[in-house]
Amino acid sequence: MSMSLTAHQLIGLLVDPGSFVSWDDPVTTEPRDAEYRASLTRARERTGIDEAVVTGIGRIGGGQAALIASEFGFLGGSIGVATAERITRAVEQATAARLPLIALPVSGGTRMQEGSAAFLCMLRITAAVQAHRAAGLPYLTYLRNPTMGGVFASWGTLGHLVFAEPGARLGFLGPRVYEELRGVQLPPDVQRAETLAERGLVDAVVAPEELREVLRRSLSVLTRRALPSPSPSSPSVPPVPGPPTPAERPDAWEAVLRTRHPDRPGTRELLRRTTEELVLLDSPGGRDGALVRALAVLDGQPAVVVGQQRRAGAQERPFTAADLRSVRRTARFAEQLGLPLVTVVDTAGAELSVQAELDGVAVEIAQCLTTLLSLRTPVLAVLLGQGSGGGALALLPADRVLAAGNAWLAPLPPEGASAIVHRDGSHAPELARAQGIGAHDLAAVGLVDTVIPELPDAADEPAAFCARLGHAVSTALATLTATPTSERLAARTTRHRRLGDLVV
Repeated sequence: MSMSLTAHQLIGLLVDPGSFVSWDDPVTTEPRDAEYRASLTRARERTGIDEAVVTGIGRIGGGQAALIASEFGFLGGSIGVATAERITRAVEQATAARLPLIALPVSGGTRMQEGSAAFLCMLRITAAVQAHRAAGLPYLTYLRNPTMGGVFASWGTLGHLVFAEPGARLGFLGPRVYEELRGVQLPPDVQRAETLAERGLVDAVVAPEELREVLRRSLSVLTRRALPSPSPSSPSVPPVPGPPTPAERPDAWEAVLRTRHPDRPGTRELLRRTTEELVLLDSPGGRDGALVRALAVLDGQPAVVVGQQRRAGAQERPFTAADLRSVRRTARFAEQLGLPLVTVVDTAGAELSVQAELDGVAVEIAQCLTTLLSLRTPVLAVLLGQGSGGGALALLPADRVLAAGNAWLAPLPPEGASAIVHRDGSHAPELARAQGIGAHDLAAVGLVDTVIPELPDAADEPAAFCARLGHAVSTALATLTATPTSERLAARTTRHRRLGDLVV
């Protein structure tokens, strides 16, 4: 569908009717080369526009946004000096007006007729985009078929969120050039949008006719200011029960078994039951992957969410190096946009394999720890269920940690710890009880701030449990976002300095 969409047609799909206003000044310079000049004339007559890009402002669901849309019918959407100047001015105008910016590139890359001058203009555009991002303004891109070369390697993929159309060819080197230079054909799926989404390089694959709603919901979260925490007495907000008495604390081994129950709510179910606005993003491995990434609003509190997702009733999903890279990328864009980050821990552990070692999973865990520890935006962690090994630890650096009543955290699953200590797995129950892995034990050593009770198991009361936990999350977010940054960061430093000490 999108190959037949012109720049104006795509803009028409996205903006509220009659709301688009062009920012484009006429192109007044002409190249000296007669053949190139004739090509430009033909492109203008064919497309009805004077360059390979259209820019302006419009409304999407009532909210204003700046738009930059490439026109493939104009010399393959290639970027010349005049094209780059139009794009750069649009980015600068969006920044000055403090508008979110949506780029809709479709391009073969740099315009070969203009050579190095056009090629260097990618730096001009990128510098303007970087200034827009540095101003804390949303920058979203939608990669159309095809988006190649310097456009893909610069402003096309710099979005806080990078969407792509289904089946789009996206890459650095075109297939004809690859075959000419290497003597072999490029495998057909390497540069497909879906392949890049599976590797965490594209945030979501979205059909053009669905893009307006995805952008509307994304901008609703990204441009929303946090509201005061809802009153616990509000009829729409279930009250949060107090912490269980010691007699209600679950047995550690029973808790481990409960977190493995196939009907226990996972991250996706928690989000679907508790959010008033939700945009689920693609993750490495696609819909079957171990990571959930989302934009969400909970009781008026906007947040970026990264969470681990169990596979109920089947083999557990391994948490991969690619997942950890996605966590870091998501955390950084939350910081750039001034949004709090919510991490949800529920994993049997990081991937253990030869490939994982080669992919640097341990290095990625370390990098994830340092990224979250240094993040200036508020960070709230939720220990939802299983918390095994470095894969769990990587998502736990936070200003505050909530834990479900049956949640647990350990260096290894109890069976693994038993294999090390006793050379068999039969002692797992006693080790679970002895290691202090339960939520209340973790509160005693300073990791967990609030335990959300299960009565007695979230699998038995999924709606009520998710409501309690969702309310606790939104309340904690309201508190964290209201705390001055310097005060919050100082408290974070103190918190992690004391982790592991028994709280008296």
